[in-house]
Amino acid sequence: MYFTAPRVLVVDDDAVIRQLVVVNLELEGFEVHTAVDGADCLERVHEIAPHVITLDIMMPRVNGWDVAARLRDDPVTADIKVIMLTARAQEADIKRGARLGVDYYLTKPFDPDMLIGVVSRLAAGQPV
Repeated sequence: MYFTAPRVLVVDDDAVIRQLVVVNLELEGFEVHTAVDGADCLERVHEIAPHVITLDIMMPRVNGWDVAARLRDDPVTADIKVIMLTARAQEADIKRGARLGVDYYLTKPFDPDMLIGVVSRLAAGQPV
């Protein structure tokens, strides 16, 4: 039986956060790719074809809100599961994420086990 690990694209301009997410997901067997900001994500998303994207909001060039909107507007990327992983924890931000079709909203600082659980369920097509 051949099994391909679910692909995750980690998008964050903070190298420390990016590496923390990468290490935790790789330890769980995910194939992990990274992008340093929203523009990098949009440039690479088609070639990587991730099952799940973790997406920061406050980034240079293209912010996470715009990335999420563009992903949902593109028929090729519209069904990719998106987790907002951000320090923005205001109710208005969470509601904005829901309006954009974000699948889960996780605030920093985050529990790595919680992130792994959410990514695992979304990658498997299960509800969170």
